[in-house]
Amino acid sequence: MKPLKTIVSWSSGKDSTLTLIKLLNNPKFEVVGLYTTYLENEVPFQATPIDVVRRQAQLAGLPLVAIELPEVFPANNIYQSLVVEGLRTSGLEIEAVAFGDMFCNGIAEYRRSYIEPAGWQCVFPLLGRDSKELAQEILDSGINTLITTVDTSQLDGSYCGNWYTAEFIASLPDNIDPCGEDGEFHTLVVRAPCFSGELAISKTDCERQERFHYQRYFLLN
Repeated sequence: MKPLKTIVSWSSGKDSTLTLIKLLNNPKFEVVGLYTTYLENEVPFQATPIDVVRRQAQLAGLPLVAIELPEVFPANNIYQSLVVEGLRTSGLEIEAVAFGDMFCNGIAEYRRSYIEPAGWQCVFPLLGRDSKELAQEILDSGINTLITTVDTSQLDGSYCGNWYTAEFIASLPDNIDPCGEDGEFHTLVVRAPCFSGELAISKTDCERQERFHYQRYFLLN
C-alpha cells in the first residue's frame, strides 16, 4: 500500500513534535506538511509567534499551512470550517490529519466530527498512552523544549521559563500531568531529531498576566 499522505496539527510544542517523529519513522505515513492556527501573529496558549512556527517548519523541511483565527475561542462551526477550508486550499495532497492528543476524553471524537466528513482520516499516534511513559519518551527522543506558558490556576508560575527535563518532571506536584495534558503548561521545541538544526532563542522577560504566565523570547536565527 502507498503511504498515507498526512498533515500534522502543529502547536510548536513537544506533543506535536513527538507525533511528527513517530509518523516520519513509520513507512505507513508520508508527512506532507504541518498546519497551525494563530491569532494576532501568535499560536494561542503556546503564545508562539507565527514567525517562530515558520522557522520550525523550515527546520523540519516541511511546508506550513497557517490558518488565522478571528478570536481565541471561535464557535466550533467557525473553527472547524476555517481548518477544513485552510487545508483544502493549501495546495497539498492530504489523505489524513494527525493530532498529538493523548487523553481519551472525547477529543478524538471531536476531531473526527469535522475531519472525516471532509474526506480525510484522523491519526492519533499518542492517544491512550501513559503520560509518564510519554514524558520519558520525549526526553529519550532528544526533543529539547522550553516551558513557555503556565496556567497559574493549576501550577505555580515559577515553572514558566524552565526547560523540560527529568528534574522538571520530578519537581511537578503529584496532581500535575507530566506532559501538561490538562493545560497546566505549554511548550516550545527548539531542538528535535526531525529538525535539520536548532531554533536559537534568547529568553527575555516573563510576562505575568492574571492567570497565565508567558516566557517571552526573541529568535536569533
